[in-house]
Amino acid sequence: MMTLVIGGAASGKSEFAEALVLKAGNHPRYYIATMQPFDDECRARIRRHREMRAKKQFETVECFVNLAEVTLPKKGVVLLECMSNLAANELYSPDGAGDDTVASIQRGICRLKSQCEELIIVSNEVFSGGSCYEGDTLRYLRVLADVNRMLAKEADAVYEVVCGCPVCHKGKGRTE
Repeated sequence: MMTLVIGGAASGKSEFAEALVLKAGNHPRYYIATMQPFDDECRARIRRHREMRAKKQFETVECFVNLAEVTLPKKGVVLLECMSNLAANELYSPDGAGDDTVASIQRGICRLKSQCEELIIVSNEVFSGGSCYEGDTLRYLRVLADVNRMLAKEADAVYEVVCGCPVCHKGKGRTE
């Protein structure tokens, strides 16, 4: 089972995705973290998030690029957060896939799905904040849109979280 959870900044998407993981049963829980620790603020945020997830029995796996190289110790439930970071890392990092970002992420998702019971992916909805972008911002938005469409097509369930309210766009809508 693969679920895509999408939403704007501070929409409640991460909390909803974590709740889906906790409802998935008594399986090992993996959190694939994609945020690179560029500065002290990022490192503090990562440390805080690790502590919060540890209380929920998540094992954190860091993956900034090359998702297809992730190997999980055993099958379980995977929360990948956040696809928006992974797409940017793949697009702009010297170690990333560059122009092959969408295909690289698709290969990684395929491999990850083969290693888990359930995969829950969080991504950002960044497309309604404006209409006039140029240069690399427009390039990034196009890549993320392609990734989100690919994920939605492959997903068994797709949720959009708006103001803390999950709206099911695809699948049976398991929210309780």
